[in-house]
Amino acid sequence: MTRILSGIQPSGVLHFGNYFGAIAQFIERQNAGDELFIFVADWHALTSVREGKKLRANINEIVLTYLACGLDPDKVTLYRQSDIKEIQELSWILSCLAPMGLLERAHSYKDKLANGLEANVGLFTYPVLMAADILSMQADRVPVGKDQKQHVEIARDLAGKFNHIYGEVFKIPEPEIKPEVATVIGLNGQKMSKSYGNTIPLFADPKEVEKLCKKIKTDSKLPAEPKNPDEVIPYQLLKLVNPKLAHEIEAKLKKGGLGYGDLKKTLAEELIKFIEPMRARRAKWENQPEEIDLILTRGAEKARFEAQNTLAKVRQAVGL
Repeated sequence: MTRILSGIQPSGVLHFGNYFGAIAQFIERQNAGDELFIFVADWHALTSVREGKKLRANINEIVLTYLACGLDPDKVTLYRQSDIKEIQELSWILSCLAPMGLLERAHSYKDKLANGLEANVGLFTYPVLMAADILSMQADRVPVGKDQKQHVEIARDLAGKFNHIYGEVFKIPEPEIKPEVATVIGLNGQKMSKSYGNTIPLFADPKEVEKLCKKIKTDSKLPAEPKNPDEVIPYQLLKLVNPKLAHEIEAKLKKGGLGYGDLKKTLAEELIKFIEPMRARRAKWENQPEEIDLILTRGAEKARFEAQNTLAKVRQAVGL
């Protein structure tokens, strides 16, 4: 059985990029019988979220969304990162092995600085904490987008260095990237991300979905002109939501005769239709807050057991 691990920061409302970039894979893997550890990365969120009330609300929103999307708590270990204190101890031990140059080369750190985030120590050492998340659970595979692949490679480097110095303790995790969803494009042509303000929230009101789809960046070609589907953002998103319909539209784009306005309208309709079953599940879970708390408690117990086993081996190896 393959052990899969993934986490997400509770720094805002989840969007279609989160769904197709990660959540859809979780559903697929849980139904295939893999062992999934999925966590809410609330420690990581402290690098940018400064309001306690907002953070707690975001954590609840993430868990609610995961359950609404179809994560089965009987098949998936779902937990809060901050409930597993052993991860912080492991993070410190790994930080004592992490070369400064390795962290300085992290693309995500440089990218976030370029987009105006504060250059705090937590943001700089983010990859070490992420490595502790992964290695504490002895994960085999870590599904990520292209932007996070380097972080998994850093975790591999740190695990390999630890094993070389102290003996074999850690599994060497593998990044897992689905080429067709490695990067979900946002409204402006960049990766769909809350940091860039270019997202379509999963549970946005239908009118808001229509409004956002109208904002999607396109070129100035007229409806009659042929278009390259690979360069048309609404088409790329439609291909994720309804591949069959996208295949039919592809020919129209190449031939000419389809305008961007009509394509954006079709995309909005398909996004709204796609989310309806999840919206119904969300309404059900919203009325069961005690059950959600129980799910997180059970998940934390299982995750803590794994982390404690790993940390016991680490402490023995390093001499603590």
